[in-house]
Amino acid sequence: MRRESSTVVVLVGEVDEGLLAGLGHSGNVSLARASAPAAGPPAAQGAPAARPGWEPGALAMREAARLRSTYVIVTVDPLAEVAAAWRAMWDVAGGAQSPAGFEERAAEALAAWRDKLFELPDYYLVMAGAEPGGTGPDLYLGPLRAARPRRVAVAGLAGRPGQAAGLLDTLRSLEHGPWWPPLDELIDAVRRFYAGGLAETQPAPA
Repeated sequence: MRRESSTVVVLVGEVDEGLLAGLGHSGNVSLARASAPAAGPPAAQGAPAARPGWEPGALAMREAARLRSTYVIVTVDPLAEVAAAWRAMWDVAGGAQSPAGFEERAAEALAAWRDKLFELPDYYLVMAGAEPGGTGPDLYLGPLRAARPRRVAVAGLAGRPGQAAGLLDTLRSLEHGPWWPPLDELIDAVRRFYAGGLAETQPAPA
C-alpha cells in the first residue's frame, strides 16, 4: 500500500493538454509525467531497445511520490498496455492472438509489480469518450471498478466545456474504501470478468 501524504490519481481515457493545463492552475494539484528512463547498454545491432509497456507509468508513479500537494495527477498508467490488450481481446477482429497478447502484457506488468517497480494509485479517474456507443470494453470501468467501486470514478465526458473544474469537483468528492487487492488477484479477476455484464454484478477479489 502507498504511504505518501498526497492522493495519487491516474487519469485515463481521452485526456488532452488543455485539460492538463487547466488542472495545473489549481494550487493543490500537481501533474506527474513519465521521466526519461536511465540509460542502459546499447541494444543489439544499434537498434533502440523497446521500453516495456509498464515502464512509462512506473516512472510517472515514481515522480508522483516526490511531489507534495493534496492531489497528484499521473498522466500515464503502468497498466495502460494491459488495459489496451484486454479491450482488444473482446474485438472479434483480433482473432486468437488477442488473448495471448493480454496474457503477455499481464505477465510483464505482474513481474514488474512483484519486483516493486510500481504500485497502483489511490484512484483511477476516467475521462469517458463522448461517442454514442460508449467506451466499449474498459478495464477501468469494468473489472477494476468491480473490484474496488470507490477507487474508480468517471471524471466527465471528453470535449465538454469546464472539464478541469468538473474534474476538480470529482477529486474533492472521492470516497475512501478498501485498498486494491494484490495485483495477481486483480489480474485473475480481470480474466474472469465478462465485458458485456455490469461491473456491480460480477465477482470481485476480496
